[in-house]
Amino acid sequence: DMDAAVEFLRKNGQAKAEKKAGRIAAEGIVKTVVKDNKAAIVEVNSETDFVAKNQVFRDYVAAVAKQASTTTATDMDAFFAEKWDLDPQFTVKEALSQQVAVIGENLNIRRFEKFEKAGSGRLVSYIHGGGRIGVLIELACDNDSDALEELGKNVAMQIAALNPKFIAEKDVPADFIEKETEILTVQAKNDPKNANKPENIIAKMIEGRLKKEMKEFCLIEQPYVKDGDLTVKKYIDSVAKEVGAPIEITRFVRFETGEGLEKKDENFADEV
Repeated sequence: DMDAAVEFLRKNGQAKAEKKAGRIAAEGIVKTVVKDNKAAIVEVNSETDFVAKNQVFRDYVAAVAKQASTTTATDMDAFFAEKWDLDPQFTVKEALSQQVAVIGENLNIRRFEKFEKAGSGRLVSYIHGGGRIGVLIELACDNDSDALEELGKNVAMQIAALNPKFIAEKDVPADFIEKETEILTVQAKNDPKNANKPENIIAKMIEGRLKKEMKEFCLIEQPYVKDGDLTVKKYIDSVAKEVGAPIEITRFVRFETGEGLEKKDENFADEV
């Protein structure tokens, strides 16, 4: 009785998933997939690094990334409610429960982002540290070239290493600048070395520090990691000259496994 078998699997998988749901899952991997004009990046968490290195888990994450690249969902609730591509009799959430039952740890699809390129250019991805960090980047350029692929990889490596928050200074929201200015002002006024300095001097100090921060936060203003004599913008311009057309970074996303999650504090020696 296939219907009864499916119902059993659903109930059994869900029961095991609910039993393990309270356990911290802050390990795992980030996975990217790029095909033609579609790309996706996902983070799937496990409880232990041991499971994160397991091929069964990695194959499952690859399937999640593939589904994310074609999904119509715009949030995790809608994604979980979709039919699972590998077995449409289950939803994505039910398929996750089956993996929890098979692997024996709490697992979670934490987040995904999908890119769909409309114009000319390239979608490029980069994975660092076996899945610890993943980057997806979109480049716009009228002249398609393999040089774009290399540029995308190099800039994605830059993003993985230095974690910029914005592409360029024009992309920085006014409220972000206001908050940073407030923080720098408090720091400057609490510094004993500035106790006797006039307000206008302190204001200029804050302005200088803010400009320095913007170079750290904004991708194209950062020193290029492969050649410290260049900024990322100058590197992009040099490749644009080579391909004969302007190149623009239109968007990027960077996922780091477990960022912002509470880590499980384990001491194996004490446990033994």
